[in-house]
Amino acid sequence: MTNPLELVLLLLASAVLVVVLARILHLPPMLGYLLVGVAIGPHALHWIPESKEPGYTYLAEFGVVFLMFSIGLEFSLPKLFNMRRVVLGLGMGQVLLTIFAPTVAAWLLGYPWQLGFALGGALAMSSTAIVIKLLAERMQLESAHGREIIGVLLFQDLAVVPLLILIPALAQPAENLAPVLVLALVKAAAVLFLILFAGQKLMRGWFHIVARRRSHELFVLNVLLITLGLAWATEIAGLSLALGAFLAGMLISETEYRHQVEEDIKPFRDLLLGLFFVTVGMQLDVSVVVDRFGLVLLLFTVPVLFKFALIAVLSRLFGATPGNALRTSLGLAQAGEFGFVLLALAGGVGLVDQALLQPVLAAMLLSMLSAPFLIHYSDRLVLRFVASEWMLRSLELHQIAVSGMAAAKHVVLCGYGRTGQNLSRFLEQEGISYIALDLDPERVREAAAAGDTVVYGDGARREALIAAGLARASALVISFPDIPAALKILHHAHQINPALPVIVRTLDDVDMERLQEAGAAEVVPDTFESSLMLASHALVLMGVPLARVVRSMRAVRENRYSLLRGFFHGEGDAPADVAEHRQPRLHSITLTQGAYAVGKTLAELDLTALAASVTRVRRRGIRAGEPAPETRFEAGDVVVVLGELDALEAAEIRMLQGTK
Repeated sequence: MTNPLELVLLLLASAVLVVVLARILHLPPMLGYLLVGVAIGPHALHWIPESKEPGYTYLAEFGVVFLMFSIGLEFSLPKLFNMRRVVLGLGMGQVLLTIFAPTVAAWLLGYPWQLGFALGGALAMSSTAIVIKLLAERMQLESAHGREIIGVLLFQDLAVVPLLILIPALAQPAENLAPVLVLALVKAAAVLFLILFAGQKLMRGWFHIVARRRSHELFVLNVLLITLGLAWATEIAGLSLALGAFLAGMLISETEYRHQVEEDIKPFRDLLLGLFFVTVGMQLDVSVVVDRFGLVLLLFTVPVLFKFALIAVLSRLFGATPGNALRTSLGLAQAGEFGFVLLALAGGVGLVDQALLQPVLAAMLLSMLSAPFLIHYSDRLVLRFVASEWMLRSLELHQIAVSGMAAAKHVVLCGYGRTGQNLSRFLEQEGISYIALDLDPERVREAAAAGDTVVYGDGARREALIAAGLARASALVISFPDIPAALKILHHAHQINPALPVIVRTLDDVDMERLQEAGAAEVVPDTFESSLMLASHALVLMGVPLARVVRSMRAVRENRYSLLRGFFHGEGDAPADVAEHRQPRLHSITLTQGAYAVGKTLAELDLTALAASVTRVRRRGIRAGEPAPETRFEAGDVVVVLGELDALEAAEIRMLQGTK
């Protein structure tokens, strides 16, 4: 493949295919990128020859730059201080001991200790992208083992920064190692001091100037300039691009523009990071792996088992229960994306020979592929091998059952965040009893101490719902906007108490029909309710009688928010996620002379077959809502159509051209 356009098209087609398959299989796209790289690279299908590698590898490095920038944005000294016991205790212990063991092993076996250090640094990393996604799907981010995992991942991310400095320095000859290492650390300290102390005020002031121009394009260009500019500055100083990007993120994290910057940089980061993982996969020579499969299996098994045992022991030493220690170790035993970054760096400076690089790369890839399965089956493994877990699980259910034993005609609240707590106040005011289930142990402890009826438990588990007395309850409220978890709870609730009304909270109306089909009696979208509150206050202030306002709001709710479904999209509403394409929207279609719909009735057009509906028609300045099926269209009519993006396009084609 010699044409650069062909190369770009191949990479784009591969990326699209990977993301589609990953979403279907509920797996992180990163694993797919790695496998695609293996398939299309110079060692497998030869679709991309080896001679092309340096060009796109350099481009892919920017993916790492933006990833480090994102890590810098997330860096927070107060957050680090609050989690210091886990981050600086368990996290530091895991990273240092994982590096120390291969270093000593290499020295004892007669290999350079620098080789063991580089491999240990790469193997010490776990996959933040995979683990966080899987924990979020399982609603375990706020669980005891979830917090431990997040703390360790946070220290691993921070440990990448010194490792990016140390690994190139270790490649120097032994006699030059000490001076080079000291010089690198001095440079890093100088750059860190200048940027963090001298650059803080400058960064905030400059962002104020840019933001006052009120130009989104200028804002994005400014973010790119700062990110790549500081990356270039640290590279000129003899350090790495990634270090400069990390420092840029740290600077911006202390400003009020942090969240906007994070949203603006996300598309660049995800696209280029995907390209980076494709290039990592391209480095893998499958024939070498097959020839040395025994070594690959050894390099896969030993590090995973070592990290598993090490983290389990450290977690127990820091006070975790045996079950949570096992869950934490299963969640962190795999390799991570930064491991590939460090391994590529070590291979580039000659610390790791290519003959060893291939088996290590394959072993890390296998361990990442195993991560979803280890986390998915972690509960079963814990119950199988930890005898005390049965006792703790029984105790948890016992505490829920004690609270729910005497309760009848009560409300079960799944989630006791701000919304759940506000609802509980209204229930108490009306003398209605409730039982709340929540997975945040600190929140449960404080709320229970204050007298609230809240217990630690996972509402998505059938046995927890039974223990909370769901069979005797009068209503179930899911107060957190998590669609997969809500669907799981609805499934269990329908089996336990089919007649029980369930109220579900969502962020918008994307999944309203899906939740209603699953058995939700009411679905309350945050965006609609906030719109109703704004409207009611505005109407009352404009002099509309309160009784009429209340009737209008009640009518909207009784009609399942049909008046509020869909809205006209603008440039500022560009979808940030593929799922937003499913969100109903409004679209105006002007019927010109000769349009297919002119002279035809709404029933004849049959737009409902396209999953679209006409909400109103504007004719000669007069608007008519909810037109009847016999409404006949005329030239000049402006027809407002409601539907998803594909349905709107099909409806417009039918009304103007008569096709579809």
